Amino acid sequence: MYLHEFQAKGLLREYGLPVPDGGVASTASDALRVAKELKGEKWVLKAQVHAGGRGKAGGVKIVQSFSDVYDESTHMLGMKLVTHQTGEDGKIVRRILIEKATNIKQEIYLSFMVDRDNEQHILIASAEGGTEIETLAESRPDAIIKEKLSAIKAMGAYQGRKIAKKLGLKGNLLNKFSAVVVKLHQVFMDYDCMLLEINPLVVNSDNEIVCLDAKITVDDNALFRHSKIEEMKDYGEMEPQEVRASIYDLSYVSMEGNIGCMVNGAGLAMATMDIIKSFGGQPANFLDVGGGADENKVREAFRIILTDPNVKVIFVNIFGGIVRCDLIAKGVLKAANEVPGDKHVVLRLDGTNVAEGKKIINEEAQTSGLNIYAADTMADAAQLAVKLANEPAPNAASAKKKGGSK
Repeated sequence: MYLHEFQAKGLLREYGLPVPDGGVASTASDALRVAKELKGEKWVLKAQVHAGGRGKAGGVKIVQSFSDVYDESTHMLGMKLVTHQTGEDGKIVRRILIEKATNIKQEIYLSFMVDRDNEQHILIASAEGGTEIETLAESRPDAIIKEKLSAIKAMGAYQGRKIAKKLGLKGNLLNKFSAVVVKLHQVFMDYDCMLLEINPLVVNSDNEIVCLDAKITVDDNALFRHSKIEEMKDYGEMEPQEVRASIYDLSYVSMEGNIGCMVNGAGLAMATMDIIKSFGGQPANFLDVGGGADENKVREAFRIILTDPNVKVIFVNIFGGIVRCDLIAKGVLKAANEVPGDKHVVLRLDGTNVAEGKKIINEEAQTSGLNIYAADTMADAAQLAVKLANEPAPNAASAKKKGGSK
């Protein structure tokens, strides 16, 4: 789950970490009020969307008068912000963060991530903050500092000082940096973060360390431990299908292909998308119905997939471990009755009661004429799905329905 910058900074502030004074506004009048309360002579207006690259896209503005605060806020709120992370569709700016401007002496890049391969946390830093770390890593890998950290033990102050020295910090900045970085790692651990990025972390004109920006991503699977974080979820930043999926505890991510995928288990879902691509097809989505899928979840998953007009085939790939294949088959048949005649359903079942499940599908397909096909293996199902997706689509009203085993 992504947090907005103002939400991330709110968490950091609770840990006593240095962040600029600021406030959030959803109207230009609110923005003006916040700026007046902050006082000062210069302010920064920052669009609050779940995407990076805001500055280059016009989502960050420095203003020096109250009139400019009002005018720039009026322009920014409601605008479609298009960055390299949003794609062409962009994101609508509904809120802005207004902060008192900081006099910057030095910029540093700092982030914490999860190293899955080594079951550790990793700290990444660079003395060249404010840049895109991916670009810097490619052009100047020597400018990147990496430090492996324990995933269960708090970071030590000595590790913070070691990083500070590598960054070229000196004097009292060594301990100041260490104190900040240790607290940041504590936030990262306490909230089950997948990413905590401060870009830039700055040294200001008073020789103090300040978290000028903040990006936090929390592990969705850990949200049951963090009700406060879950309440921060911004449904306005999500695709309509993702919002609907969240109601039924489905994991959905939209893609650009024409083969809709309904799978139980994230690993199987990834393998399903891989095998579709290996046979020349393009998945339209990632959709994990989970291990406890029932008829209602299956029906809702179909409805979500069918909201994508590009979908020509729905590939259902279920391994019946916790859930029985015969129950899934009944759920698929009920859902398939809502599938337009110009679309196909390819089903691969395996696991508990698989024979009964296939029998249910084949008998119903032959008597009802549904465009539903049961395949024996994952490879057979993927090949068939790709083949059907590449066929010219018949007219939905006049489509002749057929189905059965393949």
